[in-house]
Amino acid sequence: MSLEDRLYPFLTVYDRLPQPLRGLLGAAYRRFPATWRLGSRYPAFRELAESGEHWDRDAVANYQLTQLEAVLKHASSSPFYQRRFAEADFHPASFASIRDLEKVPLLEKSDLIEHLPELRSGAIPAAQGLYVTTGGSTGVPVGFYLHKGVSRPKEYAFLEAMWKRAGYFEGARVAVIRGQVTSSSPAGRISARDAVRDWLILSSYHLTEERLPEYLEALEKFQPEFLHVYPSAALQLAEFLDRAKQSWRLPCRALLCGSERMTIPQKRLLERVFGCRVYRWYGHSERVVMAGEGVNSELFYFCPQYGFVEFGPPNEDGLCEIIGTSFHNLVMPLIRYRTGDFVRLSETSTSEKEFFWPAVSEIAGREQEFLVSSTGRRISLAALNMHDAIFDGLYAVQFFQEEPGCAEFRYVPTPQFHDSRLGRIESGLRRKLGDDFKLEMKRVKAVEKTARGKHRWLVSRLASRPDGSVTSSR
Repeated sequence: MSLEDRLYPFLTVYDRLPQPLRGLLGAAYRRFPATWRLGSRYPAFRELAESGEHWDRDAVANYQLTQLEAVLKHASSSPFYQRRFAEADFHPASFASIRDLEKVPLLEKSDLIEHLPELRSGAIPAAQGLYVTTGGSTGVPVGFYLHKGVSRPKEYAFLEAMWKRAGYFEGARVAVIRGQVTSSSPAGRISARDAVRDWLILSSYHLTEERLPEYLEALEKFQPEFLHVYPSAALQLAEFLDRAKQSWRLPCRALLCGSERMTIPQKRLLERVFGCRVYRWYGHSERVVMAGEGVNSELFYFCPQYGFVEFGPPNEDGLCEIIGTSFHNLVMPLIRYRTGDFVRLSETSTSEKEFFWPAVSEIAGREQEFLVSSTGRRISLAALNMHDAIFDGLYAVQFFQEEPGCAEFRYVPTPQFHDSRLGRIESGLRRKLGDDFKLEMKRVKAVEKTARGKHRWLVSRLASRPDGSVTSSR
């Protein structure tokens, strides 16, 4: 097991320590070899991710068939899959081709919510499971188990391999604007140092016109080679620079953008303002499938060594749901898992693609949604996506806002949920929202959905002004 997985339960404690102490601990931690920090499996996953980009079709097909066979057989140790396979008259021992996977019923998010204990493998010790939750792009809290020493080092390895297509290298100077809390006060500090990786962490909660000079000063002092950002944060910086008639003065190799949807026009804006490559990728907390742009292509290519991807039938807009089967996570394999994220399949011919892997031209499952504080701060909903057990016992959550600085947190409880948990939930949300926000906790029977029946993280009644600011639409 990796040190990182052992220390993961203490991450929130570490984040609350004074910056000097965090710096001391992080610098000491950074001295450990990568195989200690990330686990003994990390080098093998790094090799798999990098060499896999050069495999031919036969090698990819054989690898996927072998992994699917292993996952299906191993899943038989799970009570849930035992029952699901029997109901479908599917026998893992007879699995012989990838087409046989179609006989397995789809796995829903509701299955994870209602049958979590039964989904765990009975063949793996409980201590090897790392419990994680996510609200995902749909606002439905989902809990699941990753495999300690496997899932997270694998994620690092494949992510770094994809970033290399944009010029990333180990030891690069990286500035991060991805929802980290540097201060809960609107007037608090906007930056901190991640001593573990020697990265600069900038708050995405204090991006206001008045404080933009502080961001620029911190960045110019740090001189990052890469910006690792939520697209919404990068767009805010770009809009501020445009309105202030300022230009980006730092030489930057690339912007590494994930966790939110970004359109091609938005990407062109960022490329113009920052003067560098804007690299996009797709992943999710469940670690089922992963995709990223190529070296020279803007298509999203799904890594065939990471997991197996399928696409549902197109809807009326021509979008298909991502359906994935995880590799390597033996604690809780996810088989034919409906992610709730939708894509537009690429129409580019195979001969014109950079990789022959499954490719999509657009990922439309995640929107850049904001809550707006009374002081004008815009808070991305991706930054409020908790990754601990804080939302356990809730069927769905949703933010509702109709005036700046005030929001409702609407929640639909399960029968097992107890109101004594509300204090912890509210405290966690308030810490991320900051002092210039009023939050009301509201129990509801159902949250508002889109016309297609999809949950929405945010229902906003705020009206946008031409200058980009917002006001109540009432």
